[in-house]
Amino acid sequence: QVQLVESGGGLAQAGGSLRLSCAASGRTLSTYALGWFRQAPGKEREFVAAIDWSSGNTNYASSVKGRFTISRDNAKKALYLQMNSLKPEDTAVYYCAARDFYIATTGSAYPYWGQGTQVTVSS
Repeated sequence: QVQLVESGGGLAQAGGSLRLSCAASGRTLSTYALGWFRQAPGKEREFVAAIDWSSGNTNYASSVKGRFTISRDNAKKALYLQMNSLKPEDTAVYYCAARDFYIATTGSAYPYWGQGTQVTVSS
């Protein structure tokens, strides 16, 4: 089992930045992939970014590539999402998720989820 707790959401202006954190606990993370997903009101959950915990390999949605950076701190068991050049369309609840083995971009592949943190970007 893996427990995930997100933090760092809030309100930002368009063009601004926010940094999300996800604290992981439970099983060892050496063979996990962790990801960020988001869900805006009235829309389906969508993939944002993911990272292989062991290798550090990353994958990004095209909508955030070049603006968002996913990273992890192995010692702290923490996952981060640095969000720059924010746009109003980035407004959503952001979720941290974990799964065994390799990176996946579909939410159904991740059995472990945090409670989510709200990000609101004003124009």
